Amino acid sequence: MGKRRSPGNKPPRDGDRRIGRRALLIGGAVAAAGTAVLARDELGRLWWRVPGVDKPRKEGEVDFAGARWVSASDANWRRADRPDDYGIDTVIIHVTQGSFESAVKVFQDPGHGAASHYIVRDDGHITQMIRELDVAFHAGNREYNERSVGIEHAGFVERASSFTDEMYEASARLTARICARYDIPVDRKHIIGHVEVPGTDHTDPGTHWDWDRYMRLVRQQEVQARQGVTAAT
Repeated sequence: MGKRRSPGNKPPRDGDRRIGRRALLIGGAVAAAGTAVLARDELGRLWWRVPGVDKPRKEGEVDFAGARWVSASDANWRRADRPDDYGIDTVIIHVTQGSFESAVKVFQDPGHGAASHYIVRDDGHITQMIRELDVAFHAGNREYNERSVGIEHAGFVERASSFTDEMYEASARLTARICARYDIPVDRKHIIGHVEVPGTDHTDPGTHWDWDRYMRLVRQQEVQARQGVTAAT
């Protein structure tokens, strides 16, 4: 979400639920299975991409421990199997330009056409609305949607008071964990604001967002997060 700026030339938006390149390639491979031998492990990983077959998922499952699950409308995201079909190399920071409650409401609205993976509240509470597996329509740029995880922060770009200590700390833990999970470098080339997405018409997180503080907090959490990922594998 966030505050809009003057419109200009924009890249394709991600609202058309197009079939990913990997899905097309898999379709071709399945069609050729009668005349070619496919590796057993490849078939084991790809069987669920066949039309009519869904990859098993647990209802209400979250990717970040402690987050609360509230599902976004399925009109505001596209089913995927990231990072296998689309590599994840970016975290995008947003500001809702409204309350936490209003952000949840619009992300559940099928007519809104957009939603982020997470929303962070001023008290540090984190709600997840879209699985990291899936492509959220949050960046206004299809390529960036496919390669990123979007994190909204409840508040207003023009109000420094929106960005509390609890919000910064909780968001930094979340971003550090995402970076550890997908081996994303913790730097400003890979952790960016919505305003930095090519073709965007938004200005968030705005001048009151303290990037130096935020990146310092993310780096402090990074080593611990990566150790946790290593221990879990």
